[in-house]
Amino acid sequence: MMKTSAQVMMASLLSVLSAQMTSAFAPLPFCANSIRAKHNSRFEQQNSQRHMIDDPTKEPLADGIDSVSWLPSVKGTSSNTISAMEEEAEILPFFPLGGIVYTPHSQHVLNIFEPRYRKMYNDILMNGSKRFVVAMAHPNEEGRFAETGVIFYLDDLREVSEMTADQIKYICSHKVTGRAKIHRVINPEVWETREDYMRVEATLMEEEDGESDDVQIAAIPEEEQLKNSYGKLVDLQHTLNEDVRFTKASVGTLCVNPGGGDDCLWSTVRLWQTYIEQRLNARQNEMQKEFQEKLIQYLMKEKNVDQNELPSAIGFTDLSPSLQKEVTDLQQRMAVELEPLVLESTLSLQKILETDEHKGRVNLVKFFVDAERKRLEARKMLQSMFGTTTTTTDEDMIPLSEATDEDGDYYIYTEEELIGENDDDDDDSNDDGDGDGDGDDDDSNDTPRGSIFADDNAFQ
Repeated sequence: MMKTSAQVMMASLLSVLSAQMTSAFAPLPFCANSIRAKHNSRFEQQNSQRHMIDDPTKEPLADGIDSVSWLPSVKGTSSNTISAMEEEAEILPFFPLGGIVYTPHSQHVLNIFEPRYRKMYNDILMNGSKRFVVAMAHPNEEGRFAETGVIFYLDDLREVSEMTADQIKYICSHKVTGRAKIHRVINPEVWETREDYMRVEATLMEEEDGESDDVQIAAIPEEEQLKNSYGKLVDLQHTLNEDVRFTKASVGTLCVNPGGGDDCLWSTVRLWQTYIEQRLNARQNEMQKEFQEKLIQYLMKEKNVDQNELPSAIGFTDLSPSLQKEVTDLQQRMAVELEPLVLESTLSLQKILETDEHKGRVNLVKFFVDAERKRLEARKMLQSMFGTTTTTTDEDMIPLSEATDEDGDYYIYTEEELIGENDDDDDDSNDDGDGDGDGDDDDSNDTPRGSIFADDNAFQ
């Protein structure tokens, strides 16, 4: 069913409350060190094997955070050592972007605020290179970044300082042209002084050519195994009537090829990334639902607010002490339950990104697909044992019949369509991603929130 006016207003109220609290309702990447430490420890206790390239049965995240390759921290260091460059390496600008993993052949928009990154864009325009390295930041250690990143190539730049009173200098569109292995940060001291942007010595990682007969022949068995695993997962999702699920039609169009074409494996990696994000959003909404109902009752009974006149904003201090406690408890529950899942999914994507061979990446994607299928199989078994119903319990779900266009294709509902309000804040967790928490430059191309529907018939 569609949202009632009260539910629409509550979505807006919760959004405003989130902004007023010390942390938002949304699961923010890497904000609770103690939870991450426990999660990392759990990985290490449950698994004993490390890397998975040729053997798809090995646990790829057996060492938790250390399963991913990281550079040494730049905190407290300086560029006083002269060393020879690696063969075929280049010196490239470096723009770390938080706990987000970017994949090859994707497109992203960045809003540029900070003076050092304004300078970086001026430099890459002047020298004509129009490219820089992006890598995720370590979840625990400040000034430490992933060893494998991607190359952002600047497609378009718009000067918007006059329109934004100089709060934003540039709005920049990019395409990710490939991956890069970072050997070292050339000027680590600027991470703390912020006087300049960082530069790295990096080697571009060659992608296998999807037209190569050798690559295709070697990868065929693993690609077919991935398709079979994906098909089993989709069947199970529909059997359990999962809130977030792939369409059955997507099974026949799963992209598994090497290279960078429209049918390459990276397309499936991005599809999987979107699926995990949507599933986390659905769980987050489920956890918020009970509090939404209590907040409506409080406003109507204690504040005598008519159901059709709910305010668009309410301060945290305006809530009753019991509701304030529930807000705090809800945030803690979300951190405990959701943040480890965010961390695990981020490490999974980074692990795929740093894997050299196409075959190894296929095996990794299959491993994560199989892990999700086993999770659902366990749920199905519990349902059969205890006679529980299917998992579709969110009354706020938009029916599939209302989520299609005239041609019957599914599309993403934007947050504006769901809550009826404009939200121009694209800043993701108020952090520019370099590990210093300054909240400047941000990625404006995040997946829309508040919906489980995606384009090209991939999701239901």
